[in-house]
Amino acid sequence: MSNPTAAIVIIGDEILSGRTKDKNIGWLAEQLGAQGIQLREARIIADIREEIIETVKHMSDRYDLVFTSGGIGPTHDDITTACIAEAFGRKVIRHPEAEARLIKHYTNTDIEFNEARQKMADIPEGAELIDNPLSAAPGFIVENVHVFAGVPSILQAMFEGLKDRLPGGVAMTRLTVQCAIGEGTIATIMETVQQTHEGVSVGSYPWFKPGQFGTAVVVSGLDAEVTAAAAQMLADGVRAIGANAQVMAPGETA
Repeated sequence: MSNPTAAIVIIGDEILSGRTKDKNIGWLAEQLGAQGIQLREARIIADIREEIIETVKHMSDRYDLVFTSGGIGPTHDDITTACIAEAFGRKVIRHPEAEARLIKHYTNTDIEFNEARQKMADIPEGAELIDNPLSAAPGFIVENVHVFAGVPSILQAMFEGLKDRLPGGVAMTRLTVQCAIGEGTIATIMETVQQTHEGVSVGSYPWFKPGQFGTAVVVSGLDAEVTAAAAQMLADGVRAIGANAQVMAPGETA
């Protein structure tokens, strides 16, 4: 089985400086996973024209879907639109529908629809608009690149309106095997389980409590039966060396 692949590109100096904490990668990763879209890569890059163009072109060639966040606002450093247009050899135009949405949004408000805000109606020629139900300024789609605002609440609202139009796949099955033993001791067991179950990945996450330590082993795969068999094999292997192990479904706690 194979699912669509995806990448996320977060654009913004404010993220790299630490002034703003990214909240979009984790949220988008969960949403994509729920639709059977495999997130393969996420990058945070600066507001640098050449870097945006190069990164978007690379991601677009490598993955089925690309999602960008940030850089489509009204200020001088909001250069994402122009960069993506250049990446795909398109002109930037004043989009009639985008402009109409913004005019309607600002009508009968105390906020001036000035030249800076009008810039948010500039869209790469031929792009498809992504609705923005919160602040009207739309995102857009060029080929397989989906361009969102950087503000988490706006990005989430934009994605919710778009998600039913995205290609989907089989949601990943993830089972956790809680082991009362260190990961170094069960490394060979984990490797054997992964090698003998095609399409399954095994990851380990050590945990520590007062007087206790252990390993949460996450077994993931697209085939639910194969994944369950792999998790059970791992638990049996851990028990065989004298340690407690429990297979847990998503949301279940020890």
